[in-house]
Amino acid sequence: PEERQPLPEAARNFPFLLYDGDDPEAGLRCVSCHICEKECPPRCIHIEKSTDKKPDFVGKPQFYPTVFNIDVSVCMSCQICVEVCPFDAIRMDKEFELSTDDRFGGLMWTKEKLAKPNEYYQKIHPLEAAETDVRRAEAEEKARAKAEAAAAAAKAKAVEAAKAAEEAKTANGADGKEPSAQ
Repeated sequence: PEERQPLPEAARNFPFLLYDGDDPEAGLRCVSCHICEKECPPRCIHIEKSTDKKPDFVGKPQFYPTVFNIDVSVCMSCQICVEVCPFDAIRMDKEFELSTDDRFGGLMWTKEKLAKPNEYYQKIHPLEAAETDVRRAEAEEKARAKAEAAAAAAKAKAVEAAKAAEEAKTANGADGKEPSAQ
């Protein structure tokens, strides 16, 4: 009884929000799409969307939650919120000792209490986290390649336009006439 048995990786209790980097506010993966809130059977998730946007992990501007609360006294740990999240922003924790003497305030978790770093997720669910990180890295690489291709195409188009303008200028100057204004 003095030694705790390690919980299996598939163990789940209550959800938490993932963030990347050191700043939970800047690195939060949630883009406030409200899918988890709509799909939650007991309706224990409450989200309020921001009015401005911040860049996500691939640099695309996204909304973020100004308020993200989960009432764990109502949560039934079904993991539906995790399954429906397209941004890998919400995962299930293994923490189960949640006793509190504050029945209402102590079990209403805010964004600040819910936010945990990706390193924590890698520690409690190593296989699942590795799979997610690989998928996110591939998406980031794909977005970077797409941005580089778009930049190269824009540069080629600008060079082509400059070349055409130079050819038009030399063609007008070759016949020695000023272009007439009509």
